[in-house]
Parts: sequence; structure tokens; C-alpha cells
Amino acid sequence: VGSHPPSTLLHIEMAARSTLAGAGVFIAGAKRTAFGTFGGTLKDFTPTQLGVFAAKGAIASSGVDPAAIDTAVFGNVQQTSADTIYLSRHIALKSGVKTEAPCLTVNRLCGSGFQAVVTGAQEIVLGSSQIALTGGCESMSQAPFVARGMRFGTRLGVDVPLKDSLWEGLTDAHCKLPMAITAENLATQYGITKQDCDEYALRSQQAWAKAQADGVFVDEIAPVDVKGRKGVVSFEVDEHPRPTSTIEAIAKLPALFKKEDGTVSAGNASGVSDGAGALVIASESAMAEHNLTAMARVVGWSVAGVDPTVMGIGPVPAIRGLLEKASLTLDDIDLIEVNEAFAAQYLAVEKELGLNRDRANVNGGAIALGHPTGASGARILGHLAHVMKKNGLKRAIGSACIGGGQGIAVLLESA
Repeated sequence: VGSHPPSTLLHIEMAARSTLAGAGVFIAGAKRTAFGTFGGTLKDFTPTQLGVFAAKGAIASSGVDPAAIDTAVFGNVQQTSADTIYLSRHIALKSGVKTEAPCLTVNRLCGSGFQAVVTGAQEIVLGSSQIALTGGCESMSQAPFVARGMRFGTRLGVDVPLKDSLWEGLTDAHCKLPMAITAENLATQYGITKQDCDEYALRSQQAWAKAQADGVFVDEIAPVDVKGRKGVVSFEVDEHPRPTSTIEAIAKLPALFKKEDGTVSAGNASGVSDGAGALVIASESAMAEHNLTAMARVVGWSVAGVDPTVMGIGPVPAIRGLLEKASLTLDDIDLIEVNEAFAAQYLAVEKELGLNRDRANVNGGAIALGHPTGASGARILGHLAHVMKKNGLKRAIGSACIGGGQGIAVLLESA
């Protein structure tokens, strides 16, 4: 330890607290697939296959030789396909990463895509890696029905029910609540109505539509080649958004989980969907050695625990903790995206933090785009990096609530 320069000791100390990375982790490339709706265009692609499209795109856009990548870290939540247990390893190998590079798949539920970037950054800060391939993937369409307890058979005449593994994953067995009810709890606590949620959902759809029309997403999309009846087509536009939505149409959709004064409907919750995102991150020395151009710097991160029955408030302590460690306020942040698990959840976070909508979720969020759980964090960070670079912004924060009662936030700064 005594041989390390003081700056390196500072980085190690900060990394151990999971807050500030110090001055040496940069995003060199970021790509994602367009997100497919539940049972839609991407339903036959495994999370690994989707991850390869995003990873190859991120590597190509960074300009790095994939053989120079030291490690790969990918997030995934439900391991819905037969090969997903090998996810990070297979993505790395199929993307040209050398055999000797170690790989890790992480699961921090809806924060998994964020966590993959954080874990890669921690490896760089600690000096165990110089260039990391990071990201997240999910195929919610491929979530199987399962017959639990059948490993050793059943008795004559006893039927074993099939369980929907996707729905099981969206229900917290500890507090015995589906995620939507945790959002309803926040709606009650913060005085949020279904009309408030519907109006916010329309805003998400309209913001995505404007951004799409303005070409905001073009640079971040890695096309997916899809075989169709008329040959191979390139899938490049998010499939879940409903850009022609009206407040009347959204308002007609009933609350599904709480009949009296309920707020969560199919129109104001994040979409079940499929997709992947990937980012190449590197140390300052690796950026110079490989002649890479930085999109943004990963400044720090924060993870916090909250009451599982109101898990959606998780971004509040995560963002506050991150700002405190960085000696910043929200006024110092040019762009924020809080994952829109539910409109009620986002609105609770917005109220508690006092977010300015001129800076928050300005290009739409998961209500419009969809929320493939393991991929959303990677999508958000990649999107923020692209927008920061294009518009000359100084700082941005990406954040998400996490089922089970957590929140995660990552701070980016212009390079």
C-alpha cells in the first residue's frame, strides 16, 4: 500500500464506500438495441443474443480493439432463457473479447444495468482492469411458465400447477406485494391521483415521440437483424411507445391493482419488454494508450435501502447520498433520468426531490420505451452520455428504484 501514490489511495477509499470513483473512469462507447414490446419483434432473441448486438455496437463505436478489453460485466434479472446463466461470458466471447478476460453477471434487479457499470468502474478504480465491457440485457418475453416441485415427480391424481415466472419475479415474496402495489402505497403517501399519473404518462409518450422525430436516439441504437416473411429487416426503433396517445385514451384504462382510488394502469406503468444496452468504460491511461474519445466520465454512484413496501422511493436517498458525497446540489445537474417503473413512483420521487421537469426525463422514459429490467440502467447511462456529448452538458444523473427496497444512482460528468 505504501507504494501507491496518494491519488490512488483516495480512489480506493472512495470506491470502498461505493460513492466517488475519482478521476479516472470514462465512457468510450455506448449502444443499445431498440426495445421490443412484450411478445413483439424481439421475442425470439435470448438475452445473450440481444446483449451481443449491443456489445458489438458499443465496441465498434468506441474504436477499441475487443482484444484489449480486460473484463466484462453484465446485468440480468430473471435468466429467462436456457443459456442466460452464461450471459456475460457468452456475450464477451461472441463480441471478440479475449478468452483470458474474466466475466461477471450481476443482479441488482431493476438496477442491474447500472450496477454492471458500477462494478466495471470499481475494477478500474482498484486497478484490476483497464477497459471493461459493461451493460445489461433482458428478455421478458421468454420468461417461462414453471412447474415447481416436479424434480422428483408427483403423486397419482395430483395436478401440479404452472407458475408464471415473470409475475413471480415482479412480486416481492418478503413483503408479499406486487411491485404495482408498492407504487400505489406511494400514491397514497404523496397524494398522487390517477389523473396525475395519466397526465405524466402522456408526457412520457409525447417526449419520446418528439425525441424520436428529432433523431435523438439515432446514435445510441445498435440495429438488430430480424428474419421476417420478406427477408431480413433491421429493427432500429423502440416498439413499445404509443406516440399518438391521448389523455382520453390513457384515462379510459382502469386501475388494475387497487379498485378504489387506484392509480396504476396499463397506460401509466412501464412496459414489459425486451432489449439490451452496453457501454465500454476505460481508465484514463487506457483512453490515452488506445486513442479513445471520451463521451463522459463516471464520477460516482450511490446505492441505498428503503422500506420494501415503498420500494419506488429508492432513488431519493440514492440521489441525495450521491450529491452529498460529490458536494453538489440538484441545481448543478443538467440532466436527470429516473427510471419510470410507474408514473406514481416517478411522481413521488419528483415531489420528494423537487425535480425540475425541464431537466428530468426530457426524452421520455420507461412508460414509453419499456423497461426490460436488466437493461434499463445501461440504456439510461448510455442515453445520458450521448445527450451530454451532443449538447455540451456538464453533469447528469441516472437513477432507478429497485424491487425489494433499494435505489441506485450514477453521476456522469463531461469528459
